[in-house]
Amino acid sequence: MYRSHILVCGGTGCTSSGSPQIMDSLKHELKRQGLEDEVAVVETGCHGLCALGPIMIVYPDAAFYSMVQPEDVAEIVSEHLLKGRVVTRLLYQETVSPMGGIKALSDTDFYKKQHRIALRNCGVIDPENIEEYIGTGGYQALGKALTEMTPDQVIQTLLDAGLRGRGGAGFPTGLKWKLCRQNDADQKYVCCNADEGDPGAFMDRSVLEGDPHAVLEAMAIAGYAIGANQGYIYVRAEYPIAVDRLHIAIQQAREMELLGKNIFGTGFDFDIDLRLGAGAFVCGEETALMTSIEGKRGEPRPRPPFPAQKGLFGKPSILNNVETYANIPQIILNGPEWFASMGTEKSKGTKVFALGGKINNTGLVEVPMGTTLRTVIDEIGGGIPNGKKFKAAQTGGPSGGCIPAEHFDIPIDYDNLIAIGSMMGSGGLIVMDEDDCMVDIAKFFLEFTVEESCGKCTACRIGTKRMLEILTKITKGQADMADLDKLEELCYYVKNNSLCGLGQTAPNPVLSTLRYFRDEYEAHIKEKRCPAGVCKALLSYSIDRDKCRGCTLCARSCPAGAIIGSIKNPHVIDQNKCLKCGACMEKCRFGAIFKK
Repeated sequence: MYRSHILVCGGTGCTSSGSPQIMDSLKHELKRQGLEDEVAVVETGCHGLCALGPIMIVYPDAAFYSMVQPEDVAEIVSEHLLKGRVVTRLLYQETVSPMGGIKALSDTDFYKKQHRIALRNCGVIDPENIEEYIGTGGYQALGKALTEMTPDQVIQTLLDAGLRGRGGAGFPTGLKWKLCRQNDADQKYVCCNADEGDPGAFMDRSVLEGDPHAVLEAMAIAGYAIGANQGYIYVRAEYPIAVDRLHIAIQQAREMELLGKNIFGTGFDFDIDLRLGAGAFVCGEETALMTSIEGKRGEPRPRPPFPAQKGLFGKPSILNNVETYANIPQIILNGPEWFASMGTEKSKGTKVFALGGKINNTGLVEVPMGTTLRTVIDEIGGGIPNGKKFKAAQTGGPSGGCIPAEHFDIPIDYDNLIAIGSMMGSGGLIVMDEDDCMVDIAKFFLEFTVEESCGKCTACRIGTKRMLEILTKITKGQADMADLDKLEELCYYVKNNSLCGLGQTAPNPVLSTLRYFRDEYEAHIKEKRCPAGVCKALLSYSIDRDKCRGCTLCARSCPAGAIIGSIKNPHVIDQNKCLKCGACMEKCRFGAIFKK
């Protein structure tokens, strides 16, 4: 029996900032102090506050240590675990109570408005120990489904719950399963889309790293519901921690006969295999993903027939993403009414978002559908750094759009986002402030789409390239207003004529920025000016003679030798030589250099 447990985040974020070294130091120090039999060290999944890693929580005190370094470990062991004195300087500051003591994590701004269903076990259990998952109620939902429910009742439960696919379009999960069940075949398949490719998105990765058994359990339930005995998880090879933990989880589930033959003695057979993707964004599209699982080039195919009719290996198949599956065991256990009581009328339950960009609390959050964008960014996310103003938030990655400040109080759900020209997508939420150029943002996402287009259809292969060429002209100050009209026309052509969702949604970042930030496009074209000061071709750096002290620091830092002047006399910038790198402005201690 251990008197203390130390939970160390082993997600990708904390791993990259040094949590394996923290684990090693902890074990060494505990052994040195003779505490290895009294204190358990557990590696968990992501806690959510990714910007504060490496993260460590010591129970039963619930001391939340952040940004822990290997050299801090000895102090934590000697002071906290030996002497019972919490190391206050390492605590996450929000957990330090003004009255003394430690405030519960659930009472901090980051956590108190969250409701964790898909993320309920992340940061709580050891994802490589099936017994810990079972200890939190794991595999009870599968047992209930197999022994107390018919396949039709399982499907009806999901329909009544109102669960919609968390991978992008929000198609009703129960309806997808029902359509597949209605198609008779000698073989059916259950597929999991873990090919999370949106820039800034890491929701599915975190679930797989922190709670892989939830996905395995849900896929087995899906197999029972549609009449399938084989499942495939398609996960990108860039997720090595997730892949390793999935391998471990599948093997453990097989050893406990929770996967394989005659599960729970009911005669139901179901097994799962992994297929690794090579990082092609287009393989997030369902037909391309299934084609890739088959060992072929990952390209989408026309629909109909839909996968529920003719999917993997030409057999009826369903495909849901990781977050969708992670909700299902809890819906089966707690009932559809419980899930439907959260969220909005048409968007039930919760949604996981990966907060990134210009925000204080970078990380992973799960909130009820209908939570406002302001709540997510200002209250949970801690607002914009350095006192900057919120300008826009990009949801849905390259397939989504930018939400401007005028919609800061919009309740986030599927229908509201579509109505304002964006979409939920898988859940990436990138925050931008007043220093971001919206033309440049649109160009960034389009560059990604052009690179990731499979090239199968002309509208996407050629159309997105022409769009990118026009955007590049605009950012270089070489475009005219006719180009802007041509860009908008191309957007609608690509949207209406592309074969799959990648091409159909590729114009969204451009269309949404044109809709809400058209003045920035016009400033680039008419005034040859970037209002945010981002587009280098439209920038110029100058020196205020009244502020310049002639210290020569700017001249010495200029890589192009573009700054001329003598000591203690005002300097000038030769615009013909200037690279517009901004090095001089960064070095100037007197605020004499400005860009315009």
